[in-house]
Amino acid sequence: MKTFVTFIIPVRHQDNSKDWGLLKANLTQTIASIAAQTNKNWRAVIVANEGADLPDVPDGFEIVRVNFPPNTMHEQQGNDKEAYYDAFRIDKGRRVLKGMLHARETTFYMIVDDDDFVSNGLVEFVSQNITANGWKINEGYIWGDGGNLLFIHHDFANFCGTSLIIRADLYHLPDSFESATDEYIKTMLGSHVRIGQILAEKGSPLASLPFRGAVYRIGHAGAHSKSPKFINLYFLNKYLILRPHKLLRNLFNLRFVDGAFKKKYFGAT
Repeated sequence: MKTFVTFIIPVRHQDNSKDWGLLKANLTQTIASIAAQTNKNWRAVIVANEGADLPDVPDGFEIVRVNFPPNTMHEQQGNDKEAYYDAFRIDKGRRVLKGMLHARETTFYMIVDDDDFVSNGLVEFVSQNITANGWKINEGYIWGDGGNLLFIHHDFANFCGTSLIIRADLYHLPDSFESATDEYIKTMLGSHVRIGQILAEKGSPLASLPFRGAVYRIGHAGAHSKSPKFINLYFLNKYLILRPHKLLRNLFNLRFVDGAFKKKYFGAT
């Protein structure tokens, strides 16, 4: 029987990390989150370069090693914006492709960034809706790294890469890594924003996941997106101070990190 969901976790080249120890610690937490699924019919593939020091992984996880060079445009400074984004999409996308080709026997794929978290009910939900095209996580949580507060984000799929669960056949994976075009890698695998529209235009739209399926960690030193601090993003900035109704709306979207949340998303026992 095919696995219901295969989680693909692409890890950047170690030369593109300012703090590999922090990346490894965050990845350890992401692994614990995925491993806490209530339905055990899943697998996970971590794709990382040869020589990268990775944490120990529990049952269900596999590691695929690659020899891709560092992304020379990993930082935007001094680089054209579109060239910077294309370089990121290619670097991430080809790692994702290696992972998917390694794990073809699955019904759905979910790409998970190496510092994010997922709901422990994802695989169980998929098992009950196995013929669907897939889902966008339109509602999710934003978490300031290490903090006690959460923010409910109502446009999560356009904000966070850990936001899509897609039926495997809709990717139309190539027969080999070498036969994949750069355009395919960038649009289908390296960009979480583009693929939803592409699938809709082809008659296979993604549904909205009916619960908050993931947590986007922001504000830590290793974040590639250069995400701001949690409190600055949603409360302490000039734009919101001048618009008290928006500030009030943000306050209504605040939640606390409690024991139930930790069990559901962080894999706490």
